[in-house]
Amino acid sequence: MPDAGKSPLVRYERRGSTLLLTIDHPPVNVLSAAVLDALRDRLRDAENDPQVRVVVLASAAPKAFAAGADIREMAPMNSDQAHVHGGRGQAVTRAIELLPVPVIAAVHGVCLGGGCEVALACDFVLASMDAQFGQPEINLGVTPGWGGSQRLPRRVGVARARRWIYTGRSVPATDAHAQGWVDRVVTREELLPAAFELAQELASKPPLALAAAKYQVLRSADPRLDENLAYELDLWARLFGTRDQREGMAAFLEKKALPPRDRSEWASQSAGFPWAAAALGEGPLSGGKRKKDDGSGRD
Repeated sequence: MPDAGKSPLVRYERRGSTLLLTIDHPPVNVLSAAVLDALRDRLRDAENDPQVRVVVLASAAPKAFAAGADIREMAPMNSDQAHVHGGRGQAVTRAIELLPVPVIAAVHGVCLGGGCEVALACDFVLASMDAQFGQPEINLGVTPGWGGSQRLPRRVGVARARRWIYTGRSVPATDAHAQGWVDRVVTREELLPAAFELAQELASKPPLALAAAKYQVLRSADPRLDENLAYELDLWARLFGTRDQREGMAAFLEKKALPPRDRSEWASQSAGFPWAAAALGEGPLSGGKRKKDDGSGRD
């Protein structure tokens, strides 16, 4: 059981064999570093509580499950700081996946960016009819960095994931359900009862077999997930300090439109990214010379 003095940002309430974790950071559950740390602490408490058979993750905010990461907190970060912060977000989503009991997200209202990535890590997602999902990071000059670029394609397929991530558009719950993202759509009043009904069914299964099934399915979905998450985090962190990130987050905080941009600084700004050689006219698609193979398997 959690200590009484721990952060109230995530409430811990056990109802029989089901643990209800409720994010409580008004007004819209912005996922600051403090909220992420509190959520990870609660997940650790759940793992150490032998009475917990299923976790339901919900929200106390009337208008949101989680509106995303704390942009004001992230905007001034450099690449190294972003790497640490992104690692914090990935640690939470990975903890949800590796928890040896099922986790059900009960989503209402806004579920965007980091909030969407947290829900993506859950085993099941139930949503109210007013729920809105999305990965709008592109509008901030960055990309999903807490696992969204890896988990979303396996939920909805690569083509749909491209539309979500490249456009940053929000998707209503009914569309997310049709795409296989959401397991069930219900009214707001039915949301928690439906989540607990599913939790009760899951809690009736043998616990070791259920944990084994969770790990088997997780491995089949992406056996190289940790490696791929590291790749995502590296690219996400590299975007911090770029003009795209500075202008994108400033526009969000100032409630202004993004200024129009071209790629006139493409070569200089591409340093360190996988397409850097092409940006300098040296890649295989540009007709430039390729570097001699040094035996490492890389160009």
